[in-house]
Amino acid sequence: MKLAIVGGGWAGLSAAVTAADLGHTVTVLESAHTLGGRARRVSSRRLSKTIDNGQHILLGAYQQTLELMQRMHLDINTLFRRDLLTLRSLDGTYQLAASNVAAPLHLLVGLVRAKGLSVADKWELARAFSLLRLKKWQTPDGQTVLEWLTENSPSLQLRQLFWQPLCVAALNTPLDAACAQLFANVLRDSIGTHRHASDMLLARTDLSALWPDQVARLVPAHDAGSITVQTGHPVRKLALLPSASTPGIAIDGEYFDGAILACPPPSAHRLLGQLPLEHDEDKTAHGLLATLKDFDYIPIATLTLELAEPWRLPFPMLMLRENPQKDQYGQWLFNCADFMHAQDHQTVLQVVISDAQTLTQMQGQDVCDATVKQIQEQSRHLPPMPAVKGFDLIIEKRATFAARPGLQRPSVQTPWPGVWLAGDWTDTHYPAVLEGAVMSGKRAAQAAHIAGHAV
Repeated sequence: MKLAIVGGGWAGLSAAVTAADLGHTVTVLESAHTLGGRARRVSSRRLSKTIDNGQHILLGAYQQTLELMQRMHLDINTLFRRDLLTLRSLDGTYQLAASNVAAPLHLLVGLVRAKGLSVADKWELARAFSLLRLKKWQTPDGQTVLEWLTENSPSLQLRQLFWQPLCVAALNTPLDAACAQLFANVLRDSIGTHRHASDMLLARTDLSALWPDQVARLVPAHDAGSITVQTGHPVRKLALLPSASTPGIAIDGEYFDGAILACPPPSAHRLLGQLPLEHDEDKTAHGLLATLKDFDYIPIATLTLELAEPWRLPFPMLMLRENPQKDQYGQWLFNCADFMHAQDHQTVLQVVISDAQTLTQMQGQDVCDATVKQIQEQSRHLPPMPAVKGFDLIIEKRATFAARPGLQRPSVQTPWPGVWLAGDWTDTHYPAVLEGAVMSGKRAAQAAHIAGHAV
């Protein structure tokens, strides 16, 4: 089967590897010049170096992603710095770290040792997790995270220090709008399973080099399989080519037996909208197109700071306390020197701001100044922060979909023969995380394989 994959992000590349291993001839068409999608390397002119478009944390629970990398003969232990789940504030007033014992004791022991939480808050948090386990990680239909917390964990201190940072980091959606069930799914598969599932993995190389760049060099498991990657190739035209035997797909005039659209929903909507409907009343096709238009998006901002010299910090990933009155919105501080191999990253900090709509209305210099002051104010107990030599601010305006309750998300199947979907926005039962992207790509390739053998 000659298969086109539109999009070279983690979903599309996962589909490519899976399809080639199943014996298909795969062509990946990516509009950008760098692979990786929303987890990729970018060239910063302001800093004269390559940086990631955002700091992405993988979890030990990302089974599909880690298995894919191992399939590509990559050494997970070399590529990542691995730490126990640790929430630690830059100002030193709060720390909760999982213990190196079997689950669920790893979290309970961490709770007992936690700093900055009252005994009542520790008991409440333990009770909330026990309740989730008792309910088999199911929450009421249509409930937001805030509604669930109001009923089951009302402490404002816990909300600020534990629930909100985790929810916004995982779903990129504020508590009062975030789907409680999606959040519970993340907690179930990370904190709620074996101890290693909650481990935090920080990439020691840039995100494109981590594995996307190596897909084109992969030797497929099946002798008939192959992968060709074309970057700088935006797809403009999608058409069905019915024939007496099996239908085909034309992409910008080139024939394929099938296509996986592993691109964002607006692009998938644009391409699918070019395809004919068998009947004007075809509710399935119209419903899918309507679903693709129904997504809302929330930005993520990443501020990269280059310091005059390295700065020793107590942990590679530290929580920042927000102060909107001072335009201080930083949430997570990453000290790249603690995990990146690249020599030119030994003086680099990255600050991540999820749900960053407010920052889209601010000037980059103002964001930088306010965030640097935020870091300085919260690190007074540490050696002084070195001077900032330069900065770069990246705001991904459509970084993730808003993970709201009741959001309809499509499967990998479409009503059109020979066309499938892949992306973290498909129905993975996860929010917009990298594991969901990889999972969807694998599912789409398997669906295409089954359909090809059914003909």
